[in-house]
Order: sequence, then structure tokens, then C-alpha cells
Amino acid sequence: SDAIEYLKTASPERFSAIHASPPCQAYCVTNKALGNAHTKPDLVDPTREALQSTGLPYVIENVVGAPLRDPVLLCGSMFGLGTGDMWLRRHRLFETSWYVWNRPLCRHPTGKLCIGVYGHGTHTGLRNKLGRDLTLAEKREAMSIDWCTKKELTQAIPPAYTEWIGKRLLSEVLDDK
Repeated sequence: SDAIEYLKTASPERFSAIHASPPCQAYCVTNKALGNAHTKPDLVDPTREALQSTGLPYVIENVVGAPLRDPVLLCGSMFGLGTGDMWLRRHRLFETSWYVWNRPLCRHPTGKLCIGVYGHGTHTGLRNKLGRDLTLAEKREAMSIDWCTKKELTQAIPPAYTEWIGKRLLSEVLDDK
């Protein structure tokens, strides 16, 4: 909510575009399953309103289940992310203020284990197949992020996603000039 308040008072001339990632906990599967999603901040709509008021191109990132409009879905399989013989399934949605053409498709490989980097540990099904938890090093390699703590990784966006959407945003910003 601090970012929304800042957007309401900021001078849009200071920016060319804005990328926002409001909290996702109100939309994530785990909180919905536990029945406590309603206790989490629901900031997608207020974030969108604040971004639209700037008149600038924008991107809103969030999890599957968030109320984003015509979002682009990105997944680790699109970028070859993973570790060893395991691939990263990490779906994230990106709403943009412009239409994104040539949207990629998930390429979930067969014959390889699917891993996720979220929550407090390794998914039970994967742990049973591996006979162990994923290591921090494996999680970092899968996400292509070597600087985050275990907890930070659960909240992070793989740099490949940001680079992909950023190139389209840059093209949009440059086309408008």
C-alpha cells in the first residue's frame, strides 16, 4: 500500500514505465486451501488504478489466480530453467497496459521431474521421488538466482521473466516516443 500512496503523489514525468508486484498471498493456492486468503491484502485492483492514473505504460506481476486482465503467463519451462534433470514449473502472470504479441507457451518436458520453489520446503510428492528435500543451491540454480535466501526465493521472480517482459516494455516505451 506504500507503493500505491507513492504513485498517487509521484510526478509521472520522473518515469518512463512502471513494473509492480503487489502481494500475492490473497490469491495463492495454499492460502485459499487453508481458508485464510481473505485475511491477506488484496491490492491488485488498487495497484492497477494507481498505475493507470499515471498514464504510463505498466506491468503488474502476480500468481495464477490473481485478478489480472488478459495476462501473459510465463513459466520456467519457457526459459529452460531448472537444475540437473529437474525443470522449474513456476507460473507467473503479467498484466500489461498494452497488448503483448507472440506470447510464449509452456514447454513442460516429459521424462524430467518438475520442481517448484515456493512455501516452506519441498513438495511432498517430489520429496518422495527424490528421497530428500531440494537444497538451497538447487533452488537457486533452478531460478537462476544465486543471491537470495531460501525465504526470498519463494517470493522472487526469475530474472529470465523480468528480462522477457522488460524487452517488450522497452519496445512499447520506445515505440511511443
